[in-house]
This record gives sequence, C-alpha cells and structure tokens, in this order.
Amino acid sequence: MIAKITMVLAFAAIAIIIGILCQKHAGSVTGFILGGRNVGPRLSAFAFGTSYFSAVIFVGYAGQFGWKYGLSATWVGIGNAILGSLLAWWVLGPRTREMTQRLGAATMPEFFGKRYHSRALRIAAIIFVFLIPYPASVYNGLSRLFGMAFGLPYEACVIGMALITCIYVVLGGYMATVVNDFLQGIVMLFGIIAVIAAVILNIGGFSEAITPLSQIPAEGSQMAGPFVSMFGPDLFNLLGVVVLTSLGTWGLPQMAQKFYAIKSGPAVKQGAIISTVFAFVVAGGSYFLGGFGRLYADKIEIGPTGLPGYDS
Repeated sequence: MIAKITMVLAFAAIAIIIGILCQKHAGSVTGFILGGRNVGPRLSAFAFGTSYFSAVIFVGYAGQFGWKYGLSATWVGIGNAILGSLLAWWVLGPRTREMTQRLGAATMPEFFGKRYHSRALRIAAIIFVFLIPYPASVYNGLSRLFGMAFGLPYEACVIGMALITCIYVVLGGYMATVVNDFLQGIVMLFGIIAVIAAVILNIGGFSEAITPLSQIPAEGSQMAGPFVSMFGPDLFNLLGVVVLTSLGTWGLPQMAQKFYAIKSGPAVKQGAIISTVFAFVVAGGSYFLGGFGRLYADKIEIGPTGLPGYDS
C-alpha cells in the first residue's frame, strides 16, 4: 500500500511540476489555450489518444464488449485505430489546422461563429452542456478505480483528481495538458502490454486460454465457439459498436482541439501515424483483453441485464 501511495503522490507531483515548467507557454491567450499553435506531432498524437481512450475504455467499455462479443471485440479497437484515429487525422487534421489559424479561432464555438458569421453559434453553450458528461464519466471511472485500489472514499478521489488537474491546467495551460497527456500515454502503452501479458500467463498461455473460451456458448446463438470466432456471436451489432465508437468521436471538442494547436505541414502526417499506432496498441489491446473476461466469470458479479457489474 505504501508503494502505491508513493507512486500516486509522485505522479501528482510530476503533473504539477509540469504545469509550473510550462508557464512560459501560457503568457498569452493563444499560448494558454493552444500552446501557441506550435505543439509537436508526438505531443499532439498522444494527447489525442489519451483523450480518446481514457477511463471509459479501461474501466467499462473493453470489459463490457469483450464479455459480449469475445475476442471479436478486438475489431472495435482496430476500427478505432483506422476510422477513429487515422481517418480523423487525414480528413480533419490539415483542414481544421488551416481554417482555425486563418480565422484566428481558438475554440470550437469561436470557430463556428467566425466560419458561419453567426454570433448565436459563437456564444452557444450547447457544446459545453453536452461536454459535461464526458469529464464526469472520466472522473467517475478513475475515482472508483482509485477507491478500489486504495480503499479511499469516492468523494475524496473525485475532489483530489479535480484539484490536481485544476492546478496544472491553470499554471501551464494547454501545453501542460499535452505534456501530461504524453506521460500518461506512455503509462497506458506499457500498462496495457503488461496487463495482457499478466492475464495470458495467469491463464496458462494463449492456447490454454482459447480452449476453455471456445467451449462457452452464447445465449441466442447456435455458433460453435462464438467467443473465439473472428466475427463473434452478433456481427451486426459488433459493426454498430465499431462505427459508433470510431466516428462518434470526430466532433468531440476535446479531440478536435488537438488539430487547432499542432504545427502545420508534416507534423499532421507524423501525428496521424503516431496516433494510429497508439490506438492499435491501447484500444486493440484493451478490447482483446476484454475478450477473456468470461474465463473469470466466477470472480465477476453479473448484473440483472446479464452483463458484468463493476460496482462493488
């Protein structure tokens, strides 16, 4: 427990130190909001990836869909990498960067207002209203995770994370955010690889895991070995999940903002490659790992809907 607490405190201290070091980039409005539109491809790509795959995928999505579709849920991660990351960078990246710079827009409402010459769009609060559930879900997921790991009250976890985030964002602005996202992205990359290795080895190896998983039937399906099939027990709904989780993120302000701040030219192309590789590892690995969830059925509380429950 002491080691865990030390690691968390160290991580919080590093986040705040980064905020202090990035103060020089926050001397103007553009610097504070967009890092001076001079953010490199690696920082932008990792910031995009960590905004895309946050507590939602680690705490809920990957496990839920892995349980429902088995190993075929890996297609969701692959779709996220190709459609949600690579295609988004190709289609939105260059145009968004060029237009926001030409219009002098620093936020999405400002961009819409100047692009369509509409004051109503510029002052519209609907973006922020619908954005509230996103950070709320992130704080909710991480707080429950920290609560289970450290036995801390849920409210204390929420307040603690909010304070740390507030401090480094106020101090260093956007640049502090992307640098912290870069460090968190590295933790995510190594973390998902380590967890996959640990789970597979705990089961006895990949071959030993496939055998019992292939013997589990799926309710409403006559397919043999549905949870080890590449198309799973419900291909139509699986495709729906791929499209929803891949294309549904294109318009999220916290992700489009990464295109506003990145350097122009080759940086966008480099960022597209880095972001796609990141998505393949993190999203593909998470959904692949979720496919083995049924092998731990005796350790998971099943809710009334037939899906695994995550609340203790």
